[in-house]
Amino acid sequence: MHYWTQIFLTKTDLYHIDISPATTLAEDYKIRGIFGVYPRIPMYSWPLDDRPQEQTALTSPGPLRIGMVMDPIESITPYKDSSFAMLLEASRRGAEIHYLQQANIRILAGKALGDSTLLAVEDNNDDWFEFGATQTIDLGDLDVILMRKDPPFDMEYVYTTYILDRAAAAGALIVNDPQALRNMNEKAYTAWFPECTPLTLITRSMQDMRDFLAEHERVVVKPLDGMGGKSIFVVEKGDKNAGVIFETLTDYGRRFAMAQMFIPEISLGDKRILLINGETVPYALARIPSADDHRGNLVMGATGVAQELSAVDQQICDRVGPVLKEHGVIFAGIDVIGDYLTEVNITSPTGIRELDTQFDLNIAGQLFDAIESELA
Repeated sequence: MHYWTQIFLTKTDLYHIDISPATTLAEDYKIRGIFGVYPRIPMYSWPLDDRPQEQTALTSPGPLRIGMVMDPIESITPYKDSSFAMLLEASRRGAEIHYLQQANIRILAGKALGDSTLLAVEDNNDDWFEFGATQTIDLGDLDVILMRKDPPFDMEYVYTTYILDRAAAAGALIVNDPQALRNMNEKAYTAWFPECTPLTLITRSMQDMRDFLAEHERVVVKPLDGMGGKSIFVVEKGDKNAGVIFETLTDYGRRFAMAQMFIPEISLGDKRILLINGETVPYALARIPSADDHRGNLVMGATGVAQELSAVDQQICDRVGPVLKEHGVIFAGIDVIGDYLTEVNITSPTGIRELDTQFDLNIAGQLFDAIESELA
């Protein structure tokens, strides 16, 4: 017996549909995507001669179509890369993954376009990805785009957020919101929560920095656009290198930089705390500096130790989380040293894989639950 079957998939996806005979309900079929078999979706089928006069198609939601804007995937370290954790979770959910770098996206006649490469991933530290076909797509046709390009937050990053704005206008959910990415510099945005932070100075003035050091005797100074502990200095009163450090960070008064009171509790770790749609993951990754360095950054040799949040940690999260959610920040990482908020990172927060491993979590799963809730 032959059957007439019709299904509309979301966007412009095309799949091969394999359906077993049935009289009213096709109970055994598979929708085969590019890299695997997607979950079954109930779909009705009629005998060819008995099909309705008005052929009404049953709509299927199809797999999630996600875009990932990131650094070259071949350069990551899979076992500790948070973007890779997100890709693995997307794959587990049967998503169609579109891999993009900044060079692959553009605006043409007001429309955000991308030359995307379909991507398959595997939790294998030696062979973790495989590329599929490359195609030009309308970025607004994707369900969600994860902006995971690492800093520096320079003008090229800003231009990328403009392209993502156009994709959002065309219907894609952007994680995180492009305007929030522009507005919330990870170091400067702590100024919106002064009651939670150590005394902080943001200035171009080398003299301001000298005065700040003279008053507080031991300070931390850093650029506003750095990441991974780069160009962070601990300066003490009387240090004859202070002048050249201030000159370098401010480019002789032509660039803003930050100075903060030194927090001795850095010896106990720089705590990374993750928030998903304003809600706190209830554990922190304390990055404990090595014996010969002040910096609590894993790439600088710090050791990551997962721990439960303190009461003050949770209070800081309760203060910061709702503000981030209000501005469209679905995934964020804040840094806390002792009882003080020191950074608000929404560009490309890390820490997922370490926390997952030490506390048997699935943080990327929580993130995708939040994303699917936003899309519902």
